[in-house]
Amino acid sequence: MALLSVIRRWHFREGMPIREIERRTGLSRNTIRKYLRAGTVEPKFKVPDRPSKLDPFAEKLSTWLRIEAGKSRKQRRTAKQMHADLVVLGYDGSYGRVAAFVRAWKADRHREQQTSGRGTFVPLVFAPGEAFQFDWSEDWALLAGERTKLQVAHSKLSHSRAFIVRAYLLQTHEMLFDALTQAFRVLGGVPQRGIFDNMKTAVDRIGTGKARQINARFAAMASHYLFEPEFCNPASGWEKGQVEKNVQDARRRLWQPLPSFPDINTLNAWLEERCIEQWGQIQHGGLPGTIADVHADEVASLMPPGHPFDGFVEHTKRVSPTCLIHFERNRYSVPASFANRPVSLRVYPERIVIAAEGRVLCQHARIIERSHHLPGRTIYDWRHYLAVIQRKPGALRNGAPFTEMPEAFRQLQEHLLKHPGGDREMVEILALVLQHDEQAVLCAVELALEAGVATKTHILNLLHRLIDGKAISVAAIDAPQALDLQREPKANVERYDTLRGKDLRHAS
Repeated sequence: MALLSVIRRWHFREGMPIREIERRTGLSRNTIRKYLRAGTVEPKFKVPDRPSKLDPFAEKLSTWLRIEAGKSRKQRRTAKQMHADLVVLGYDGSYGRVAAFVRAWKADRHREQQTSGRGTFVPLVFAPGEAFQFDWSEDWALLAGERTKLQVAHSKLSHSRAFIVRAYLLQTHEMLFDALTQAFRVLGGVPQRGIFDNMKTAVDRIGTGKARQINARFAAMASHYLFEPEFCNPASGWEKGQVEKNVQDARRRLWQPLPSFPDINTLNAWLEERCIEQWGQIQHGGLPGTIADVHADEVASLMPPGHPFDGFVEHTKRVSPTCLIHFERNRYSVPASFANRPVSLRVYPERIVIAAEGRVLCQHARIIERSHHLPGRTIYDWRHYLAVIQRKPGALRNGAPFTEMPEAFRQLQEHLLKHPGGDREMVEILALVLQHDEQAVLCAVELALEAGVATKTHILNLLHRLIDGKAISVAAIDAPQALDLQREPKANVERYDTLRGKDLRHAS
């Protein structure tokens, strides 16, 4: 570039002939004339087209990119995944060459569609403990060997960028409450503000500007943890860009390849462990050190979460005559005394609690079945039907709830039903569970079966001994020697014939 400037100055300013410039520089006159006629002020070199290892796979890669462009954003393959697939097909070049091809292909596509491909944004900065961001995503995992779609909750501190990921089967109120409760526990406290999108579990109605009609239960949860909820403008995900990027990063760091676990609780334990581990591996970027280093300083600015929010969703249900309530295509049993009456159903992520008259009646493990082609399930508790069979003992014989009794009770039932009145006797034995500890009754039944005396009287005897703390087995009696039998009597019926003699007087 300096030589070109000298040539132009000699010729145009000083009027030096081309022959003299040739002598001084050693360049050919044709080269000098080309520079002077072009009028360029800096030299430009044409890059020659050189063959690349990617050339035989260019058409294949372009086809893949067109297919991926038609997929949803969550299902698209990354450039690294496509590089790995090309390696399987025989490509032995670098990933950088594939990434450059993908960038050029996307730039050409944006020019064809007259789009920029990128927006313009203002960088944001947050003070320690000022805010956190929350978002949902859909991802997949293998649970008990079955490919399952999950609703994944992402929570991220805006200052330190510490994040936590937790998976659920549904994206409902109770799942949101549990996700935030677990996030505050892992992150070490509650920031001043929470930034959300306009999800239905938080916003009932979107008003003009920033006006929102917030869901009552969500408002109760925010009031419990004392943070101010803030909602983005519709379709403006960049207003919580940190957690949006965390969704993309998590797919690469956590969900590829598909994690495989026996159940969702084990999966969530692994996700929590992996997130905390990655805090120490990822550089913060805006501040010196890793995310873990910055988070350690931010914890002091967070408010302790206190006791967890009781994050249930309440429904009013009417108990059927068969002592069942319906929820999410499944049926759950309720104590028979509340049949045909309204009860309160409190739904938690992993259980349902049934309450009435200011007290909890019972609870069941919650069944979430994503396959709609399968029939709903019925969850019984045989204890709920004891009051019914006391009035109708014959229902014990084929009652569906009693197929789930402990094995000892079922063996006793098989034994007693062989005898007349066995139904009633079995019902009376089962009714002991209402007044005594079930394990004590079960132990008494097992001991009676072992002794071969499976009767109500014997079981009551054993139960009272267990309750009173007395010994169950009685020691053998050690009789004294004086009571030993010295001469064994012999049977002789002939002596009774003498009583028939005529000479004997009998009492009249």
